[in-house]
Amino acid sequence: MTEPTSPVRLVDPHSPAAAKVGERIGELRRKACLSRPTLADCADLDVRHLQRIERGHGNPTLLSLMQIAVALEVPLSYLVEDLVPEDMPATRRPYGHSTRDTQTRRRYFAGNGALEY
Repeated sequence: MTEPTSPVRLVDPHSPAAAKVGERIGELRRKACLSRPTLADCADLDVRHLQRIERGHGNPTLLSLMQIAVALEVPLSYLVEDLVPEDMPATRRPYGHSTRDTQTRRRYFAGNGALEY
């Protein structure tokens, strides 16, 4: 008898992108000398949700990240500035940033609108 396989998840709860964002938020929170409950209250988020974001679990929404950025008084871009496509789970990378050969990337040309595959 074979073991049942788990369903494929679109978001890896431990993706490098989520971990980097969570680390950045935790770092900023500690520099501001804020506790998690205080930051969660300022950002109008549940403390457990903030804890999950800081640990790199789940997939925070843009709204959650905006609320955290406002509460920490930093631009939203600061939370995500060093992310690269390779930090995303392989199933969610934009076209041309997969593990396939780089020759398969699409190239767009502005001049005549031609598209090379």
